[in-house]
Parts: sequence; C-alpha cells; structure tokens
Amino acid sequence: MRLAWVGCHAEGVPTLEALVAAGAAPVAVLTLPPERAARRSGSADYRALGARLGLPVHETADINDDATVALLRALDLDVLFVIGWGQVLRGPALGTARIGAVGAHASLLPHNRGSAPINWALIRGEPATGNTLLWLTEELDGGAVIDQVRFPITPHDTCATLYDRVAAANRDMILRLLPRLCRGERPATHQPAIAGPLLPRRRPADGRIDWGRPAPAVYDFVRALTRPYPGAFSRLDGRRWTVWQAVLLPDGASAAAHPGRTLGSVVSPMPAACGQAVACATGTVVLLEVEAEDGTVLRGPPLSDQPWAGKVWGDD
Repeated sequence: MRLAWVGCHAEGVPTLEALVAAGAAPVAVLTLPPERAARRSGSADYRALGARLGLPVHETADINDDATVALLRALDLDVLFVIGWGQVLRGPALGTARIGAVGAHASLLPHNRGSAPINWALIRGEPATGNTLLWLTEELDGGAVIDQVRFPITPHDTCATLYDRVAAANRDMILRLLPRLCRGERPATHQPAIAGPLLPRRRPADGRIDWGRPAPAVYDFVRALTRPYPGAFSRLDGRRWTVWQAVLLPDGASAAAHPGRTLGSVVSPMPAACGQAVACATGTVVLLEVEAEDGTVLRGPPLSDQPWAGKVWGDD
C-alpha cells in the first residue's frame, strides 16, 4: 500500500516513527517551508525527521496549488494522511489517493469542530476531550469518522500534555486502521448533525488575561495557552508579561481585593514554589513563571522577590 504524509505539527511525529518501524513507511512527506513552520505553534522539524527516518521530504506552502497536486498524483497513492496541517484540502488534492485522505481532529467529533479544539476545551473547563480519525472532505471536520479515542482533562493538564495524548492517539488509531485497509475495509461512521458555530481561530492577541473572571477560569486560560502556544499575557508597570505557569489556590484562599491586584510574594525553600499571588474576581492564582517582552524570564526567588505587592495587572 502506497502512503504519503502531510503535516507540520509535532502531533504527527510519533505516528511517522511508528509507521516506519512497522514497515509501512510513507513514500513521501510534505511539510511547510521552515519560515512558515516557524510561525505555527507546535510545529516540528519534518526535514530533520525525514532525514532521520530515511523519508523523502517535500515543502509546500499550499497543499492545493497545481504543483503540489501534480506531485501527489505522481506518487500514485492509495492513502494520503493529513495530520496537523491546518489547510482544508480541495477536490483535486483529495482525489490523488485511491482509497481516500485521512485526517485527525483533536476532539470527539462532532463536538468542538473548528480551530484550536484543545485550547478551547481547556479554556471552557471541559472535563474530557479526545481525538478523532476521519475521512477528509471539503467540509471542515465534517467527514465520516473512522475511529475515536477519549481521554479526561485533569486539573494538572496543559495544552502540551493534552497534545501528547493526541499524538499517541494518532499513532494508535492509524496503526489500527492500516490492517483494515489492507483487508479492503473502509470503516466509516457518518457524523450526526450538530447545531452551533465552528470554534473560532485563536490568535496571539486573544491571549489577554481577564482578571475579572473567577480564579479557576484564569488558571484554565493560562494552561490552555502555555508553551508551545504564544501564552496568556497581562501588563504591569507598563510592561507586557507572558504568564507561562500558574497555580490555582483553594476556594477558601480568596481575597477581597480588586481583580488583578498583586497580593504579595509567595516564598518557599523550594524555588519551584515561589511566585506572586494575584487576586481574581473570586479566588486567587499564583504566578510561577512570567516572561517580559524583552525576553526576561522570572521564576523562583527572582520572581517572588519582585516588589509588586499592591500593584494591579491589567491593560495599562
């Protein structure tokens, strides 16, 4: 069976490694040029990966342009895997694989169709999410479902830990699918209709922290946007700071303070426990790692030693 791979996100790396180890190496890998990949959160170096795995790698900025479609046709494909890509394939590109094009979406479709489903699931405080393998069509996330994996969202998860589970699910579902395809099967379950708009695309400017929300919502927002995403941010003393890590204090640790006011330093002999406590609409979070626009990173005692008590985070 002749396979090809299209992707640029780290969520595809374990699957490519597993396909090669299973003797089902793709005949080609298509990925973004480096300058475009650098602008994508969570991107991986597929050039280096291809060299390590012995796979030919081609670069394309547009999977639907004439040159790329011609390349795909020339590969004489049975199946095209499109994992962690971000562009909708149009009819000519979809038609280059005899059996079809297979994609993945990091939710339990049809729930959370659209952009950034992992980030939105965390922001919304959802208790679980998952990953869906599906046959691609020109309708965004609307194709028939091949397989699904569900997993919980714990209070300790971030977008990075959830994408690790997405990557493992991609690998497991594709390895389950391949023997079925070789037997001539084409598993597919039609998605039920679901009301509501698609999840909107998130941009770096959408990361502003709203301290007027309850502490659990602020905590969820920070962990939803942390590395490898651009991060949640706020301003203090005229400087913009990205908040990479925070701690949620118990409900009883609320303070009758203006939302965004720094309550004071949190100190400990353990550097990882040091930080700054900040009031929310209800409850309190502790900032554990922040980074200024000039690249200055504060964590541990250098963060807890800042004379920020009484100062207010916001849009100054």
